[in-house]
Amino acid sequence: MPERSIAPRRALTLSIGFIACIATLSGALAAETGAAPPSPAQLISDLGLHVDAHPVRERSGWRPPRTILVTPELHDELPLLKAAAPAVKFVEMSANTPARDIAAADATFGVCSADVLARAKNLEWIQWLAAGVERCVRVPGVRERGILMTNMQRAAAASMAEHVMALMLALNRNFPAFFHDQEQGRWGPESGDMPALADLDGKTLLVVGLGGIGTEVAKRAHAFGMRVIATRASGRSGPDYVSYVGLPAELTALAKQADFVVNCAPLTPATTGVFNAAFFAAMKPTAFFLSVGRGRSTVTNDLVAALREHRIAGAGLDVTDPEPLPPGHPLWTLPRVIITPHVSGYTPIADEMRVAILRENLRRYIAGEAMLSVVNVERGY
Repeated sequence: MPERSIAPRRALTLSIGFIACIATLSGALAAETGAAPPSPAQLISDLGLHVDAHPVRERSGWRPPRTILVTPELHDELPLLKAAAPAVKFVEMSANTPARDIAAADATFGVCSADVLARAKNLEWIQWLAAGVERCVRVPGVRERGILMTNMQRAAAASMAEHVMALMLALNRNFPAFFHDQEQGRWGPESGDMPALADLDGKTLLVVGLGGIGTEVAKRAHAFGMRVIATRASGRSGPDYVSYVGLPAELTALAKQADFVVNCAPLTPATTGVFNAAFFAAMKPTAFFLSVGRGRSTVTNDLVAALREHRIAGAGLDVTDPEPLPPGHPLWTLPRVIITPHVSGYTPIADEMRVAILRENLRRYIAGEAMLSVVNVERGY
């Protein structure tokens, strides 16, 4: 069958801050409709959030925060934050932020730069507004000063898992070919040959990174009748619906069994470039590669080569390297490739969870209680 092209679409630049802006809208909608935010206990239970073993008041240097620097994208959230913590001075970061405010900062929300850390000598806490913290943990001073970092782990896990299933189903049913025919106003291919369609039932899915996102993907894939295997860096434990959990060293061997591989892993030195030529060579030629983790986990040129040479069947990518994917990049026009612009976690439910976590961690820090979703800075997640 000749190659079918998918019309390139304009790449969207979606920042972490945009998450917060959307969260504001969803919070406002909830207020208008009278929907109550989840209770702390419900939030922890529903998302499976990790509560730190020790109250934050036991940390050397802790005190109730007096000044918190916030990213400009949280501008619309400032009234909510001020209402939740009236004794705190919230300073929206800009080029004109007074040096004295930066120097006085006890914490930051969505702000993590070498310049700020160098001037904020009293900084004790960084609340990151996404799950991936790879950029922040590399900032000089974070590790050396033992700054507490919390993130939004699991906030968007269910939404991202649904996105993975959508990509999986679309590729398995050859939707790219049908989309192309629809754009041309054509009922079926000119050759009369029907694109190959398949079922998920009975197929094997390899989840790389059985954390919050990976577990939600596994749950949904199991419901479709798939056999689920996985890898995770923290050990071999997993839910009953995952038939085998291997260590990262088993990745290539497990890839040989899979009909679908989905990258849900955080970006660390160990996962950077792990999906490379050797990995794609181990996959079945009928297998699909999906990625919602981080683009730099994949060697893009190796993926392009594997697709062009039909060494794998196709790909569904919500993250790429580079990102945004530039116009004219070969991934845009390769057959059986679906690209979404890093949007798998942008849903009202995910946004509601982010806002709830932000507010709850603010309350906990002020009260000196155990924090949610504390990042292991040495591991990078």
